[in-house]
Amino acid sequence: MDLLDLLENVDVLEVHGTRAREIEGICYDSRRCGEDSLFVAVRGARFDGHLFVPEAVRRGARAVVYDREIARHAGYTAVRVRDSRRALGVLGRNFFGNPSGSIGLVGVTGTNGKTTVTYLLESILREAGHEPGVIGTVNYRWGSTLTAASHTTPESFELQRLLAEIRDAGVTHVVMEVSSHALELRRVEDCAFDLGVFMNLSQDHLDFHGTMEAYYASKKRFFTDLLAGEKNGRRQGRIINLDDPWGRRLAGELGAKGLTTFGIDSIAFVQARDVEYDPGETRAEIETPAGTFPIRAPFIGKFNLSNILAAAAAACHLGIPLSAIQRGIETARPVPGRLEKISAPGEPAVFVDYAHSEDALRGVLRNLARFREGRIITVFGCGGDRDRGKRPLMGRAAAEGSDLVVITSDNPRSEEPLSIIGEIESGIDSSVMRKTDPSGLGAGDRAYTVVADRREAIALAVGIAVPGDIVLIAGKGHEDYQILGNRTIAFDDRTVGREALDRKGEGTP
Repeated sequence: MDLLDLLENVDVLEVHGTRAREIEGICYDSRRCGEDSLFVAVRGARFDGHLFVPEAVRRGARAVVYDREIARHAGYTAVRVRDSRRALGVLGRNFFGNPSGSIGLVGVTGTNGKTTVTYLLESILREAGHEPGVIGTVNYRWGSTLTAASHTTPESFELQRLLAEIRDAGVTHVVMEVSSHALELRRVEDCAFDLGVFMNLSQDHLDFHGTMEAYYASKKRFFTDLLAGEKNGRRQGRIINLDDPWGRRLAGELGAKGLTTFGIDSIAFVQARDVEYDPGETRAEIETPAGTFPIRAPFIGKFNLSNILAAAAAACHLGIPLSAIQRGIETARPVPGRLEKISAPGEPAVFVDYAHSEDALRGVLRNLARFREGRIITVFGCGGDRDRGKRPLMGRAAAEGSDLVVITSDNPRSEEPLSIIGEIESGIDSSVMRKTDPSGLGAGDRAYTVVADRREAIALAVGIAVPGDIVLIAGKGHEDYQILGNRTIAFDDRTVGREALDRKGEGTP
């Protein structure tokens, strides 16, 4: 592709060297540069791409995009831009032919619920006769292709490459989780969205954003900057959850124009009535501007009903018939690691869930409490090198919503596991829940204990549970690894929990 064509709409400040170059590929990792490539020097959290310009040129880069001073020579064209990271997305869009312009693109953002909404919309789109693709936390998938997810939302250039691959496979619509990191790092600014969905906001990622106001501002920019106009002659949709206080604030600040709202406890465009929650399903009448329809959905609890309403509202904006929306909701497959039951009849009910924020943990525990016959036993930890402020909040949530708690490691990363656990413990009021040794857990009233080894913690919780009890293993969900220092080991809560149940059934420790 001609370099000048590639630079269209890039905020270029100056160009040094010949502009008449054919570019065969784009790279932002110098190790991946090939002959006649363009290298984009981006400053990251750990490395600055500007330091690797010489290596990129040695590997064949014939043009370099940069936003701070570099040593230049005649061997390549140096293109100085205002913001390299911003330029990376524009270059990707140009190189791959604006892939999101010719497919339907839905973005789902919020602290909790994104993954479930993408699964629901995938099912609805398929029932409506479309070919859906999904980009999200669990994986990237379309047709018969399934790829492990490196990020919830890929880097801007990788996202454009992925969208082009999906488009070329004949996919008609893509449903994408849009993380706050992606919004802050401008990964999605060169995507043409048909609509965006705001789910909720609760404390998480403050190690990155600093404050809740900054966290909210990153989400708001999705709706003000990327969803304020038209796509292919139709107004872009903005779907907002009015049950969430941040959602109500966002709706008020955006104004009513082009807004579709949903809620269970709020007056909204898309609502639920005659709601019944059972251990295996949720039943309700879904009211939309296009009409009302009943559902029997294989999703448990109030927070999942909110996810259903979000998907229904988005589908209505896309013009999907109510009959297809109903079928899609009722036939949607379970989301891996989202309140996933791993126990069999006759055993204690054991669930694995991705809840890793205070609000998510409280929501899961509230929903499980609806169906309790015995005790609720919770196993959880908090990730290392991540938002420390939520640790005591999650400790308090677990103590207030459980009968017994085992505090353990999540992904401690570079932090000392017992230090993380101590911060979690600081949120537990001793008048609400007492601390005990592992051997004493379950012998008396409400109590918690500490078992730093996650496998041992799960074994303890399952071991003391009896039929009628509910065991919640929270925090990691679908993840099949654990990060300990600089090591990543194989670890899946679902497998470890099932093994503990099997040993319990065999009478072995």
